[in-house]
Amino acid sequence: MELIIDSADVAQIKALKELCTVAGVTTNPTILTKSGREATEVIQDLIDILDEDQKLFIQVVKTDYEGIMEEAKKISQLRPKNMYVKIPVTHDGLKAIKECKKLGIHTLATAIYTAEQAFIAAANGADYLAPYVNRMCNYGDGVETTKDLIEMLRIHNMPAKVVAASFKNTYQVHELIKAGIPAVTVPCDVLFNMINHPATTIAVGEFTMNWQKAYNRKELFK
Repeated sequence: MELIIDSADVAQIKALKELCTVAGVTTNPTILTKSGREATEVIQDLIDILDEDQKLFIQVVKTDYEGIMEEAKKISQLRPKNMYVKIPVTHDGLKAIKECKKLGIHTLATAIYTAEQAFIAAANGADYLAPYVNRMCNYGDGVETTKDLIEMLRIHNMPAKVVAASFKNTYQVHELIKAGIPAVTVPCDVLFNMINHPATTIAVGEFTMNWQKAYNRKELFK
């Protein structure tokens, strides 16, 4: 499974890269605006901190077909490899995903709210499909719908990967990992919550205390 960070916070991404095996970083226009910086500068920082084998996903801003294709071509050229264009599954977006497939531009279909939307994007040649799990819960069960999508792709032997997005808690991530999700893109706060647990800190403190009482030192070797 690919663990991807959904953020443009360079400092937090660097910290999580040291803690986890990270497959890449996803962004969107909202995430980039939250940085408070010029978007092109943030994107360059992300390119600089990622290894060449880690993926970077940048979303188009224009919404018409011609505009999407114009931005998609520019985004695809930002890195020699592992550069992906995020395209929402609007009518113009689905049309653009088909054209990108013809041109060899890697895409992630985003703003997905139904398994059917995702399936059509997969048929159009999208490499990744990003269902908005938490937001989908406003209209039904986002976790179960995403599980349905995984099964639909398996049955029809379609190569697109589901990269579940829009998480608000670790339980949603847990359930989809358990279901065999190929990839997840997780906000920094949720990912830190997956790593941290107060009981772990307590246990480590107990180990240290017991060792120090027995040997009057905090290290293994003298």
